[in-house]
Amino acid sequence: MAGFWGISLPSVAKRWCFSLPAVRFYRTPPYLVKVGIPDFLNGVGNGVEAHAAKLEAEVGDLDKLMVIRTLRLKKLGIPCKHRKLILKFTQKYRMGLWRPRMDLQKN
Repeated sequence: MAGFWGISLPSVAKRWCFSLPAVRFYRTPPYLVKVGIPDFLNGVGNGVEAHAAKLEAEVGDLDKLMVIRTLRLKKLGIPCKHRKLILKFTQKYRMGLWRPRMDLQKN
């Protein structure tokens, strides 16, 4: 049985039926190595590690760095480019998409 314009309805239904996108669940795996602020900033690179001492003195630990805001980093005197990098990598770290590589530390 042909539908409107001579097209069979089942073929139209197959063509216009969209599949649902795959749902991804990100879960942060427990890290075996405890990461500190200097290790985290060395992993980010691009000169951000220069602010390690300042952030460690003012912020304290990595858990507090994970929830820090732009304005607080600005008050600490960190330049805009470095603030953006820190916030970008803290978001990736929280989602479990990135972690600093411990084997590439410079001695």
